[in-house]
Amino acid sequence: MVSEDGMRAALQAYIDLFNAGDGGGLAALFADDARIEDPVGGAKTVRGRAEIDAFYHRAVQIVERLELSAAIRASYGRFAAMAFEIQMRHDERVIRVIDVMEFNAAGEIVEMKAYHGPGDVL
Repeated sequence: MVSEDGMRAALQAYIDLFNAGDGGGLAALFADDARIEDPVGGAKTVRGRAEIDAFYHRAVQIVERLELSAAIRASYGRFAAMAFEIQMRHDERVIRVIDVMEFNAAGEIVEMKAYHGPGDVL
């Protein structure tokens, strides 16, 4: 089972890799069969290695920076969450987000759900 420290470290790496513009590094945090729902309730779900790689290579092109809004939270189980703001690159929008991630025993992310809606865009 992945530890609380392992989950927190993975989420901090997610922030750091995003801010370094490392789409490949971000994708490497995920299991080959992982799933991303961003945003929850949106029209598209990203599934599997090829889609995850493409998703993050595009994301680092449009996002300037992620900034944590609170400490990363872990759980007694396989889930961790973080609240942060996305600062977009090509305009001055900021999006407030909460990501919840599920991990496998190897410490890879198997599911990521991003919670934000129209009212979270500043």
